[in-house]
Amino acid sequence: MKDGKSLSNTEFIYTYVRHTDEYDLCRLEMRSFFGFDKQSNVLKSDIEIHPSRSPFMKERLDVLYQGDHLEAILEQVKHLQLEGATFKVASLNTFALDTTEKIGHPERRSIEREVGMCIQGDPDFNNPEVVFGVVQLDDQWYFGKLVESEAVWFHHQKKPHMYSTALSTRVARAVANIAVPHPADVRAIDPCCGIGTVLVEGLSMGINIVGRDINPLVVLGSRKNIAYFGLEGEVNLGPIADVVEDYDVAIIDMPYNLFTHITPEAQLEILKEARRFVKKLVVVTIETIDHMVDEAGFRIVDRCIAKKGLFLRQVLVCE
Repeated sequence: MKDGKSLSNTEFIYTYVRHTDEYDLCRLEMRSFFGFDKQSNVLKSDIEIHPSRSPFMKERLDVLYQGDHLEAILEQVKHLQLEGATFKVASLNTFALDTTEKIGHPERRSIEREVGMCIQGDPDFNNPEVVFGVVQLDDQWYFGKLVESEAVWFHHQKKPHMYSTALSTRVARAVANIAVPHPADVRAIDPCCGIGTVLVEGLSMGINIVGRDINPLVVLGSRKNIAYFGLEGEVNLGPIADVVEDYDVAIIDMPYNLFTHITPEAQLEILKEARRFVKKLVVVTIETIDHMVDEAGFRIVDRCIAKKGLFLRQVLVCE
């Protein structure tokens, strides 16, 4: 099954960990991935997303069995065919999931042992070939293969070239997902890419994205950042007005007055130029630019606030 596509009746359970300031951004990413969001920290969907793509996902459970009580799970796992693979079982109830309270450590270990003893195979707690998960959500129990998230964005914080005003890697990764939730056959561009924070996150997730900037120094820095992480990506030098190809989506972290001395007229021109070559645009801005978006010929179809303390950024999804 390819990431982002529902090709079977498999149900996936995603758990989330996010800071209060990230709540709004996380829900916009949910809507982009799944078409809906949840106020809680657990979500069910038949759409498969690798949890490492999201800076907010903790894990994904690929549900194999479901029951009204743990005993029903124990009966079903007896029929698992591991074909010689080693395994371990992990309980997901390590913190409160929506209205389901956290299960204490001793009880979680007991549940893991009970389930593991019913599986025909060789347990390996250190290097298992298959990791299974078991979770209680309200009055239901679920068991399946567990896919844990790797904080790829965290490793990208240590770039050789940095801007103090650049998006954080967590925000950049979420914005890339909001713009391109399902990358197959999607061509994206960041025409004001700066030091390449969005490019690095997008390329690391297999998104077909190119960059452009008018500053030769940041173009060079962006190229070096991409290469530093073993990625390959195109970053061109030149203004957005020089873009001649069409793309499916553009991501623009809008330059703003405090550091770039850009005028409102220049901001509007960026949006108008983007309208030439994309149908979908995701804009990150510290100012309210709704009137500019409308004047450029776009319509805001979704939005959120990305917070960092008292500093607020708006993320606008435009079509």
